[in-house]
Amino acid sequence: MPVISPQEVQQKYDVVVVGSGAGGGQSAYLLAMSGAKVLLLEAGRMFDPVRETAMFHTPNQAPLRAERTPDKQYGFYDSSVDSGWEIPGEPYSNASKEEKRQFAWWRQRMMGGRTNHWGRVSLRNGPYDFETRTRQGIGLDWPFSYDDLAPYYDKAEMMAGIFGASEGIENSPDSSPGVLLPPPKFRAGELLAKQRAAKLGISVVPIHRAVLTKTQDADKLPKKLHPGNPKAQKLLAENMRMRGKCFFATDCHRGCSIGAAFDSTTVFLRPTLKSGNLDILPNAMAREVTVDSEGKATGVTLIDKVDGAEHHVSGKAVVLAASSQETVRLLLNSQSKLFPQGIGNSSGLVGKYLTDSVSSSYSAQIPALENLPLHNEDGTVGQQVYVPWWRAAEQLAGKLDFPGGYKFVLVSGRKMPNLATGRKFDGVSEAEGIPFGRQLKEDARRYYGSFLGIGAQGAMVGNENCYSELDPEVKDQWGIPVLKFHWKFGDDELKQVADQQRSMAAILEAMGGKFSRPADTENPEKAVKQGGRIIHEVGGAIMGADSAKSVTNQWCQVWDVPNLIVADGATFPNTADKNPTLSILAVSWRATERLIDEMKKGNI
Repeated sequence: MPVISPQEVQQKYDVVVVGSGAGGGQSAYLLAMSGAKVLLLEAGRMFDPVRETAMFHTPNQAPLRAERTPDKQYGFYDSSVDSGWEIPGEPYSNASKEEKRQFAWWRQRMMGGRTNHWGRVSLRNGPYDFETRTRQGIGLDWPFSYDDLAPYYDKAEMMAGIFGASEGIENSPDSSPGVLLPPPKFRAGELLAKQRAAKLGISVVPIHRAVLTKTQDADKLPKKLHPGNPKAQKLLAENMRMRGKCFFATDCHRGCSIGAAFDSTTVFLRPTLKSGNLDILPNAMAREVTVDSEGKATGVTLIDKVDGAEHHVSGKAVVLAASSQETVRLLLNSQSKLFPQGIGNSSGLVGKYLTDSVSSSYSAQIPALENLPLHNEDGTVGQQVYVPWWRAAEQLAGKLDFPGGYKFVLVSGRKMPNLATGRKFDGVSEAEGIPFGRQLKEDARRYYGSFLGIGAQGAMVGNENCYSELDPEVKDQWGIPVLKFHWKFGDDELKQVADQQRSMAAILEAMGGKFSRPADTENPEKAVKQGGRIIHEVGGAIMGADSAKSVTNQWCQVWDVPNLIVADGATFPNTADKNPTLSILAVSWRATERLIDEMKKGNI
């Protein structure tokens, strides 16, 4: 069962999965390894991380010195094809013309979805993140606790390969013993940040990231992940042995041809294709989920992007994992006599409670890091240390003027210099005017690696001003109605951003930093990044314990259609101060195990 065309689709599958990223890849893998016949639909083309990743090229080897272009919106070397904020023929709209009231929607049209393009930071939601209503009186509680999800975090971490350390930090849970891989050593800037931040009562610790710092234990892990399933154990063990450990060479956003950095194609789909239970249909733009007269999902109607023809594929169950807002769009467009407002929308909540990470950033030049002797700064390019939220006790005591926490990710070190068109030499020209000639060379040696950036990412709960709906007028090139976004940060988020700016400034000041601008503590509207720009959006088909107040139950089954599962971030009732992908993997694993059990019992 290989990569196929619409003409090769089987008459009926056990499960049709829409989306090949974190949730979809995870679900397809588990289903196929259990023996189910699975069809995976991907709206983009096939993508081979081994052949198509220019992993070791330097900027001078790329067109326009690797500068960003409309078809490579994060630069030439970003692991994205046919993807971005704006995709020809695939518009979306915003209700407001104000920039900070607009939502920026990144779509990834390629096999593996967004798992090709991400920093791979993989932090667990903490116990408090599942009970924001109970604990702080805001937002919504999840319909299960951290303890319910913890075993699936362990499984996802063992499967993906996550490095990190157990630090015993409040609401930033440790993994089970032996699950995490060792983290890289701190670099000079990170060691300085750790030393100076400690004087402020702030901890700088190894981040958790889906990158192999050592090869996976292919003898033990498959047996833990697939007890009693020798075929799955064999296929997983083979795949784990094909993955190399990190070379510490280039940014993970480039993709990873050696398989050290997690992506769905490498980790999930490659072994699943060998099971004989998976068909992959690329270039398949899902239009709607179909239902029978009893309201059960029967399959998916799709448009073949190659020739524009319409097709229908059938399954006993359907899993939606197209990314949160693409799943919302599909639910809303799945209209019928039984579901005139869209499938699963009897509560009227499809599209509601859209959230994203609340983010701002700050950076400084650190004189203590100038003129460092040449030395080995091997480590993951990008974030490898972070500051977990350290003020939960103050918050519970009512000493802060905002709810929700935030974390800081730190970027330091001597990454590959970038002289791309329109860019400055890693901040050198910002330090002492605009040097040239011999002075440029001297300044480059002096300042190179002496800049430290901090990015804040904070929690957000849904509000009535943040949601998506179908645009009544605009359609994409295939005639499918597109989403219209409504967005507005509330006072709580803006107060949080002001606090982010104060805290980042305090750390950088403690390091002796020189700033090119003041912190935006008095103008958080300016500092906060536009909704969607962090690409952490979740919500729109939230899970809950009450069918009148949610779209799915705790097992991600749509209340109205129990054989329809939502396995991506659309079910999340809020955004924590952690990146969502690891939680998507864990929630998808939990939901898929339940689906497999229900199918075996004959309930689906």
